[in-house]
Amino acid sequence: MALTAAQLQELAEAKAARAETRRPTVPALEAMLFEPVPVLDHGFVRVVDYMGDDAAVVQAARVSYGRGTKAVMEDRGLIRYLMRHRHSTPFEMCEIKYHVKLPIFVARQWIRHRTANVNEYSARYSIMDREFYLPAPEHLAAQSASNRQGRGEVLQGAEAAHVLQLLREDSLRNYDHYQEMLNADEEGKVLDPSRQGLARELARMNLTLNAYTQWYWKTDLHNLLHFLSLRADAHAQYEIRAYAEVMMASLEAWVPAVAEAFRDYRLGAVTLSAQMLDVVKRLLAGEAVAQPASGLSKREWRELMDQLGRPA
Repeated sequence: MALTAAQLQELAEAKAARAETRRPTVPALEAMLFEPVPVLDHGFVRVVDYMGDDAAVVQAARVSYGRGTKAVMEDRGLIRYLMRHRHSTPFEMCEIKYHVKLPIFVARQWIRHRTANVNEYSARYSIMDREFYLPAPEHLAAQSASNRQGRGEVLQGAEAAHVLQLLREDSLRNYDHYQEMLNADEEGKVLDPSRQGLARELARMNLTLNAYTQWYWKTDLHNLLHFLSLRADAHAQYEIRAYAEVMMASLEAWVPAVAEAFRDYRLGAVTLSAQMLDVVKRLLAGEAVAQPASGLSKREWRELMDQLGRPA
């Protein structure tokens, strides 16, 4: 992840600025403000701003006048109760804003979460950077034979090298054609004064999906937790999971009690259907339960056995 001199200067000025505030702040998250955390080969995540903390969740749940009116352990217990019973509105009282640099194909997956405020870098007004996501060899995998939206075995040797070569060549060729159509370089300088060049809003259609874009993404804590429950999960696509894991670190710095409850009741937990719960009760009672008599489909049965660590 390389930042330009102008970006580094902008970050230095932002870090140097100080403002007095009477609102609650979180020292651990304050220390992370403006710091871009590298993700993938050219991407990053940085916290731009936030509002609220663990106590704000508790205050909203109790609708109290002040803060710190209960013991810390009582606050922790209430947060865990709210998480356990999926009381969402107290978590909506906290907000956070990120600046994210990410490949376009990851952004298109990410934007499916329609519960945030987003402002993306516009290739209608600006020229895109000559940067592309090229997976590390260990992330070049074949299509899974059992999961339509997952990866199987990692490609090896010459095949992996050939795929990387294709990705690199296609990315560079398309960007070269993008510049040729624009008739401009990355700084916007005209390449050939004898011709006009295509409008930026049209030339951008030629870019590959592994080109990098950027956006500001602001959301409340409740919707951030929903995003992380899906994208920080082990089954999520690696590229978006890499971003979610960095955001998990900022969550733990910002609202540690909420993060703890989230890991226990969401990330590290499973949801059982009524039929699955019945099977568990029967197994605990010592009954030998088989799939045909369980009331579960073969897929549900396999998922339940995986969750219980038992052979299907």
